Amino acid sequence: MYVSDLALDDFRSYHHLVLSLKAGPTALIGANGQGKTNLVEAVGYLSTLSSHRVGAETALVRRAGPGEEQPGGAVVRAKVVRGQRPSVIEIEIISGKANRARLNRGACRPRDLLGVLRTVVFAPEDLVLVAGEPGGRRRLLDDLAVALRPALAATRTEHEKILAQRASLLKSARAHGASRGPTGSVLTTLEVWDAQLAASAARLIAARVDVVSRLRPWLEGAYAAVSEGAADASRQAALAYRSSLLAHEGRPDPVPGPQAWVQDEEGLRDVPATAARLETAMADLRRREIERGANLVGAHRDDLSLFLGSLPAKGFASHGEQWSLALALRLASYEMLRADVDALGGDGEPVLVLDDVFASLDERRRRALAGLVAGAQQVLLTSAVDQDVPDELAGARFRVHDGAVTRV
Repeated sequence: MYVSDLALDDFRSYHHLVLSLKAGPTALIGANGQGKTNLVEAVGYLSTLSSHRVGAETALVRRAGPGEEQPGGAVVRAKVVRGQRPSVIEIEIISGKANRARLNRGACRPRDLLGVLRTVVFAPEDLVLVAGEPGGRRRLLDDLAVALRPALAATRTEHEKILAQRASLLKSARAHGASRGPTGSVLTTLEVWDAQLAASAARLIAARVDVVSRLRPWLEGAYAAVSEGAADASRQAALAYRSSLLAHEGRPDPVPGPQAWVQDEEGLRDVPATAARLETAMADLRRREIERGANLVGAHRDDLSLFLGSLPAKGFASHGEQWSLALALRLASYEMLRADVDALGGDGEPVLVLDDVFASLDERRRRALAGLVAGAQQVLLTSAVDQDVPDELAGARFRVHDGAVTRV
């Protein structure tokens, strides 16, 4: 799989751009602020319908210059070649309105584009996957789950809507003093929302657990490869899905090595059983949830725990070890998607995006990463200077300056 053509209209810094690409490595070289990251961000957006840089889509629409009318939206188009089958995908990001999409020039829902183009994005922000808050790790799992099964995008959206609606009801109940004991109507309404939230959360949790089990063997190998020759290579990388439901039920935190936490994960694959357990937990937490006006248990409070040896990486890993682990997570994601023949087919290898990564790495990690990804079907990388592009990834090269892109 690779992107052969990319077109942007009013996306970020680009008024209008048409760019032809090829399989293999492509380097986009330019100083900071010239627009090179905007190009790979557009490719990633077509893959996941979200940006790896910002949460608000309004930031993706080009800001008009003095005396110029502000664009009402942005358009991103690409031709994606998978085997011998090209597909043209298009997304229109409309300020203040629902986005519109087209697949092979026919109108479709935006989420129907999911799965046509798959990407794995490496970026300096990836360090937060190890050292940051749980939300980034949950997003990683959800993005991978949707990449494996695009139909899960509907479950993800449904879960977010139900979560917001139930939180609103809890806040309303708190305002009316229901924490002392919800009235019959409030209780009945909450029970309805409990069942809906539990059902969607259970499906999402099961999908995340599936991703974790698939990632586990790839992460161990990727971390060993990235850390080769360094002190951190002696400690094996591991991961575990940490469910707020298990914490509510009194399960201890996992320790790599024993299989207890793997067994806990396996129990979460049973969607009806997990939904029933979540409903019970919500009933137990009813008064506390109303007092706080917040949903206290479920997929939105879960986390992905990362370990080096027997210690959690967050708080115990050095800066270099955190970088190695973040890189290993992305490499494991790439290998997992590439290996998933059922979901991707033999020609479904993801496009690799390396956004200004090499400048942040020491020489050893730079060489290790370049060697590991050199054989990918398509690699799109950005760099401020030519010297940061490894020899292993020599290929097509473009200069990016002030929104203009020229081939070298």
